[in-house]
Amino acid sequence: MTRLSVNINKIALIRNSRGSNLPNLSQVAKDCEEFGAEGITVHPRPDERHIRYDDIPVLKEIVTTEFNIEGFPNEKFLKMVCEHKPHQCTLVPDPPGVLTSSEGWDTITHKDFLTDVIKRLHDHGVRVSLFLEANDDHVKAAKETGTDRIEFYTGSYANAFFKDRTTAIKAHADASKIAAAYKLGVNAGHDLNLDNLSFYNQNLPNLLEVSIGHALVSDALYYGLKNTIQMYLHQLSKK
Repeated sequence: MTRLSVNINKIALIRNSRGSNLPNLSQVAKDCEEFGAEGITVHPRPDERHIRYDDIPVLKEIVTTEFNIEGFPNEKFLKMVCEHKPHQCTLVPDPPGVLTSSEGWDTITHKDFLTDVIKRLHDHGVRVSLFLEANDDHVKAAKETGTDRIEFYTGSYANAFFKDRTTAIKAHADASKIAAAYKLGVNAGHDLNLDNLSFYNQNLPNLLEVSIGHALVSDALYYGLKNTIQMYLHQLSKK
């Protein structure tokens, strides 16, 4: 079954809004795992508006499932990842100041840069995933960087889902087949939710992992965290 990694950025955002430790980020991470999550994802940004750099060693110590750190590979970020060695590092092409990640890497233009970064992370024993749009040429070029996995940006899929889900999924299904042919693992994330997750998962049989934060935390306001995680796992279990 496709693994569910819970992105806890929004929990940290709430915590930071009052300058205290409520909600307790570490406890929430532990609870997510206890409630069935198979990974914890964080995405520290330069302004540290949600996950802070000093959260990373604490989370690395207590996360017992897969720990995934996302971010733009500037020097500060890379030093932090190499020091704390998460199970996976997802490289995202978002410059400072952006609200959220809204596009994938152009692996053709940035191939040399990404190749160097990935080698550095591999030298420290970290599995690497590249955040990509469902673009066949970019998937092919990703293979040449040495990455282990790719993570499809699913915002465009989510935006088109209710208009025409068949058309919305086609590029992702096609690109996932190319990834499989190149022996690249496939992850996905961004705007996946209880409405569109099952259909996406059913049409990408080689999907290994989804990373979900904003929608899951929003749903938890109504359903509770434990129940919400179980609801997302249920969507992933549908065939």
